[in-house]
Amino acid sequence: MAPGADEDGREAEVVVSRGADGTVRVIGDPAVGSDSPFRDADGRTAVPDVTRAVLDVAGAVLAWPVLGDARLPTAEIHDVRRAQQWLWALYGEEVAAAVHACAVGESAGARVVAEPAPLAGGAARLGLGHWAARWWPASHLDGIPALRPDVLGLELAALTHICQQLFDAEDDQPDDCAAELIGDHGSALDALIRWWHSAPASSGTARRLESVLRTVDDAADSAGLDGEALRHLRAALDRPRPDGTPAELTELFARRGDYALAAGEPLVTGGRVLARGTGTNDWRRYPPGFVDASESAVSWTARALGARRQIEVEVVAHIAAPVTAVPLAAEVRVNDGPRSRVHLSRRVDMWSGRADLDLPAGATGPRVELGLLLPGFDPGPGPDGGAEREAVRALVRRRLATAAVADRPDAPDAPPRDGTSAPFLAELAAATTDEDY
Repeated sequence: MAPGADEDGREAEVVVSRGADGTVRVIGDPAVGSDSPFRDADGRTAVPDVTRAVLDVAGAVLAWPVLGDARLPTAEIHDVRRAQQWLWALYGEEVAAAVHACAVGESAGARVVAEPAPLAGGAARLGLGHWAARWWPASHLDGIPALRPDVLGLELAALTHICQQLFDAEDDQPDDCAAELIGDHGSALDALIRWWHSAPASSGTARRLESVLRTVDDAADSAGLDGEALRHLRAALDRPRPDGTPAELTELFARRGDYALAAGEPLVTGGRVLARGTGTNDWRRYPPGFVDASESAVSWTARALGARRQIEVEVVAHIAAPVTAVPLAAEVRVNDGPRSRVHLSRRVDMWSGRADLDLPAGATGPRVELGLLLPGFDPGPGPDGGAEREAVRALVRRRLATAAVADRPDAPDAPPRDGTSAPFLAELAAATTDEDY
């Protein structure tokens, strides 16, 4: 492959420019133009975008488009000195030099041919993994299985360790978290070891499992971590791999059979129904793992109970939804009036709540706008992203279909074993586990 060319032989060209505030931008795809994935037209921090993978690195933020061809990231660099440690390894020396020239005022900007190194592929995969942890649209209603956060977390720990050149010792990079991820998800190591031992030795899954396990072990050793799970891992890696018998992933990664009960008052029926409808399910307004990602997960009913007017809200819960008290709420607006909030409690597989409506006694057919949010987390309502969310669902369905046949020798158009196209271990587990979806 010629320098400056991508895997299809096309030149990987980037645009380097300096903003009025001194930040230097590297646009990985010139077709993006001047639109920033990080800030809006007024220079404010942009709201989270379900179609972009974002990674906080030393001195900069990187972003890749999840939909379409993600060749090289766009970077917004706020500290060029810190970023120089990875710029050359991600984009090549010519781009690193152009960034420095922009930063010191020697250049107003340039179009430069990049020479991506192996770090570029690892960084793109790490960014996609963090995107999956945040935006994966798990839904019983849409038939999209959830990813096991512990399995994904351990692979993210391995990827973070591989991409350590992207990070430095400063404490402003939340994505530099290999040790924390291992500490949070180390309990899944035993299941991964058993999966590795049971997978055919010649399979791509066995190779990927061994690579992740060895990298996790190396990351834990570098961070000085210890514990029973890690000692078990090191012992398993030191011994020859046994010829195990195939194991059912449903046994290794069994989920609880039903949602746990939480405090929550069941909605009462009765009264006269004034109106029914569905609300907006904007994934950006609450953390992952709270709500089923389907557009039809949110419903409401307006009732007349004597002289009272009341709205009832029901929301299908995510399988991992917390059972402890959380301030998840529905934001309600009736007849273009002020916005109010309805507190929601979880009961079995639903979030639900109700509140009085300020409507005249004779009012019928109220116009209701309703959306979900988590106060303190919510960036505010944004434009309707229904088309984008449907494109994300199509993407994850394709990835799950690829994962389901990844190790079949007769699989058509077998995916590459590296890069963003290769399934994550969590996708392999989700695609082959007999879940009730």
